[in-house]
Amino acid sequence: MQIIDRVKSSIKSRKFTRRNRSIGGDLGLMVLLGAFALFSAYPLIYAINNAFKPLSEIFLFPPKLFVQNPTMDNFFDLSTIIGNSWVPFSRYMFNTLFITILGTGGTVLLGTMAAYPLAKYEFPGSKVMSNIIVYALMFNSTVTAIPNYIIMSKAGLVNTYWAVILPVIGSTLGLYLMKNFIVQIPTSLIEAAKIDGAAEFRVFWTVIIPLCKPAWITLCILSFQTLWGATGGNFIYSENLKPISYALSQVVGGGIARTGVASAVSLIMMIVPVTVFVISQSNVIETMASSGMKD
Repeated sequence: MQIIDRVKSSIKSRKFTRRNRSIGGDLGLMVLLGAFALFSAYPLIYAINNAFKPLSEIFLFPPKLFVQNPTMDNFFDLSTIIGNSWVPFSRYMFNTLFITILGTGGTVLLGTMAAYPLAKYEFPGSKVMSNIIVYALMFNSTVTAIPNYIIMSKAGLVNTYWAVILPVIGSTLGLYLMKNFIVQIPTSLIEAAKIDGAAEFRVFWTVIIPLCKPAWITLCILSFQTLWGATGGNFIYSENLKPISYALSQVVGGGIARTGVASAVSLIMMIVPVTVFVISQSNVIETMASSGMKD
């Protein structure tokens, strides 16, 4: 473990050379980056303000960015509509949390376990499998929707949580991300752990997993965002198994009179993934910064 600690400290202590730029160049770069930041933050600011606008301001043209007369009526109306549902709101929330937590954990665990041998060992067919993984990234969820349904139907998993969880766990994005990160880990660390008497499974948990922390946290964010917004689609038919995103989408589908409620729903569905990303963004940056580590 001392070797791992030394590697981590060396990564964190790396200093990057700064290019020579004038003060004017630095200011110009800051202004440019600030403009891009404001442009990127505009939809978020607009969505937050829209959630607190009365209907009279929502339908204004041209629309105004900031709310003039803030109100909580949209959230009160949303709570009233949900309260009249015959399925409790807590049930929808439980379904979403169960699908999201189990699916995210399964994606990280399976992706890391499958990526480790592909990244650090050569065996017959390893290069072919790596190429298949890359090619599989070309197919989006729309292309694989029918095959996924056929597989889940044959397995008897339609109208269960697993019909939503398993396709996400089996996606190749996590495997591709973890493989590319594990390749950067020095093989000498694995060999040193084996010399010390560590078995293969112990090497995986005590060497690979800790050093891959930025990568699997990044994968957690991507998987969380996918599962948090999942509605169940054509896989879940029972109302008691539907996630919260489905329930809120039904509320939004009530027509133009629920435009204010729809704005509140958009804010609720958006704030959780954004909060998770803000908390974990340092690990995402570390994933990119440490990608140049060589053996």
